[in-house]
Amino acid sequence: MDHYRVSDFPFKGSIGQLLATTAILKDRLLDKHLTHLDITAAQFKVLFFIGHNRANTPAELCRELSIDSGSMTRMLDRLEKKELLLRQPCPQDRRSVRLRLSPAGQAMNEEAPQIATRAMNELVGCLSTEELHTLTHLLDKILRAHSVAASAPQEN
Repeated sequence: MDHYRVSDFPFKGSIGQLLATTAILKDRLLDKHLTHLDITAAQFKVLFFIGHNRANTPAELCRELSIDSGSMTRMLDRLEKKELLLRQPCPQDRRSVRLRLSPAGQAMNEEAPQIATRAMNELVGCLSTEELHTLTHLLDKILRAHSVAASAPQEN
């Protein structure tokens, strides 16, 4: 079904514009909740992905987070300088490195659920429980229609 027309361009108030603006707001709120740790939302996501075994190489992080390799290298350098991340040579491929959290990075990652919960509650605090459920259901429906792994819990 076509919901947009060329004559509507640039689609101000469209789903694309609203999703992009909401994603920026989400990261700003996350940044605010991370100030006491002296890391950014982007760095927090890298630590989270490594700490939850969703990625353990720079290339995997680039794919998962849609970040170019140059930006990822600079971010990993900053996290390593903050002693939150360790780079280790890959035993099977000396050209590659494996990433893991340092003890300080692990401690920070243990705070992730509390930090993310506070930031997300601030983001959606204006919605009722029913409205949040409807929003997540609809976004999940869009993702499934495009064969993207759904992140919202499935209903039975």
